[in-house]
Amino acid sequence: MNIYQGHEGFRVEGYFNLNDKEEKAVCILRETGRKEFSINDNLYTRFSKHIGHYPCVIIAPDDIQLIIGASDERRKFIDTLLSQLDHDYLQNLINYTKILQQRNSFLRSFNDSYNKDLSVLDVLDEQLAKEGGQIFLKRREFLLKFLPIVKQLYNDICQRYEDITLFYESEMHQLSMEELLKHTRQKDLVVQRTSGGIHKDDLFFKLGELPFKTIASQGQRKSLLFALKLAEMQIIKEEKHLSPLLLLDDVFEKLDEERISNLLVRVCNDEETQIFITDTNCKRLSQHLAGLEQPIQMIEL
Repeated sequence: MNIYQGHEGFRVEGYFNLNDKEEKAVCILRETGRKEFSINDNLYTRFSKHIGHYPCVIIAPDDIQLIIGASDERRKFIDTLLSQLDHDYLQNLINYTKILQQRNSFLRSFNDSYNKDLSVLDVLDEQLAKEGGQIFLKRREFLLKFLPIVKQLYNDICQRYEDITLFYESEMHQLSMEELLKHTRQKDLVVQRTSGGIHKDDLFFKLGELPFKTIASQGQRKSLLFALKLAEMQIIKEEKHLSPLLLLDDVFEKLDEERISNLLVRVCNDEETQIFITDTNCKRLSQHLAGLEQPIQMIEL
């Protein structure tokens, strides 16, 4: 959020219709730096409790990093989606992140300490393994359902079959979290950080026998991005029994007309979904939307 020049805080208020009930949502940044968020004037004691309340899927230009970027981009995508669906998963993730920070801090201070007591590391390992094991099981179960949907949507958008394969990569397919931490302990003490665990998980995409991101065209990369996001929409709708808001922010550049049409047909024919689209080419967007026979409101700036 941006604050008006000369002001020290802001208040944003919005009204939503959720399950046929109107709700007032208010976000405030006080002059003291304190942040507040409330629904129907009831303040959240923890912001994490709001995650998933108004499910939303956003596709923006920078999201292409989900395909070509580092593994943390893909972990963040999966964690954000699962956190909207499962508050226990979100709590596991919060706990894991906190314990991981404590373990890394201990590893950094260990070589400088006169009291090199590994019993502290034993306790941290036990706590980290408990949370990490739960996260892995939930990721694995979820991705067994999610990734085939992505593959189908990708080919639907392309309007032809392409030999694309999607994998969930994790060291915990071979070792439990407890075993992994024991296996990497000596290395961790040397490098002063936790070198193995679910914080290293990744999604890997192949086109034929080669890594997708190294050989795919711009159109193929965007098609896979859209497939991931549309699968996210589908899963949220199935699990929460309501359609998330969809925001398409200037995503049609370097995309051929057929892929644009296929994407819009896919998302706009769902009458329960409210969609916000921004684009720099008003004529192109108007032509694609005109054939969908759906109510639209165009605002030109």
